[in-house]
Amino acid sequence: MNEAYATRLIAPDTAGLAEAAALLRAGELVALPTETVYGLAGDARNDRAVARIFEAKGRPRFNPLIVHLPDIAQAHAFARFSPDAERLADAFWPGPLTLVLPLREDAGLSPLVTAGNDSVAIRVPAHPVAQGLLRAFGGPLAAPSANPSGKVSPTRAAHVLAGLGGRIAAVIDGGVCAVGLESSIVALDPTRLLRPGGLPAEAIEACLGAALAQGADPAKPLSPGQLASHYAPAAGLRLHAKAPHPGEVWIGFGPCPTAALNLSPTGDLVEAAANLFHALREADALAGPGGQIAVAPIPECGLGRAINDRLRRAAAPR
Repeated sequence: MNEAYATRLIAPDTAGLAEAAALLRAGELVALPTETVYGLAGDARNDRAVARIFEAKGRPRFNPLIVHLPDIAQAHAFARFSPDAERLADAFWPGPLTLVLPLREDAGLSPLVTAGNDSVAIRVPAHPVAQGLLRAFGGPLAAPSANPSGKVSPTRAAHVLAGLGGRIAAVIDGGVCAVGLESSIVALDPTRLLRPGGLPAEAIEACLGAALAQGADPAKPLSPGQLASHYAPAAGLRLHAKAPHPGEVWIGFGPCPTAALNLSPTGDLVEAAANLFHALREADALAGPGGQIAVAPIPECGLGRAINDRLRRAAAPR
């Protein structure tokens, strides 16, 4: 891979989207904003482009990628939908939900995208810039989070440049991601939650009228976000900290007047989710080499489940 890229920052206007689409058609990689986090996009039908995604991120080849499409109609060309899948897509697309569905034999995707599985993970993002790029490009985009594998996910263009600058062609600057957590991932037949995310599990269960089973086989992941260690800052991470130990950078939640950073002083889980990854990056910088971060307890409900999932993976042995 060419390590001498002068990674360009592209404006999210019509000319910028046309430039980004041309780069993608040429097999280059472009980071784009979504409502969840910034994604690293490549043509999902182009083996070389998809291989470049894995190379740029340092991502294990057995870890599947999510295919991004502009609408449900186009998703039908790549996967088969059960009645439950149709129900979820109608209710939550476009939005922060990824569905793992049976792959159509004639889908035409690079086999690297599915990591050899006979299923494919698909999302229809809501962000207007992502929608604009998908329509300008006119095809499926494979787009994991735009950061080095295992590190903290990016919610701003500056985060992408800090991690992948010089490795990719361009970044479309769409501002701060509103949701701030990756999409929730649901596999169908049988229906189960593979990754909690930006859509609360309670909303998915309410739509289906049934409780969600949890998890999958970590030895053969069907989607991203199933590795035990992920989203990790360089500093050590201690969870459920009601107060910091000496020398720790404390990330608070709710009333924590002595916290160096606070995910949400009012205890708002939506605000906390949006702030999580940026706060981890700031705390990492404050902690410095060999430092330690402590994080206040987060309720295990609603978006708190997804926040805690990311924190547990960030704190896992590396």
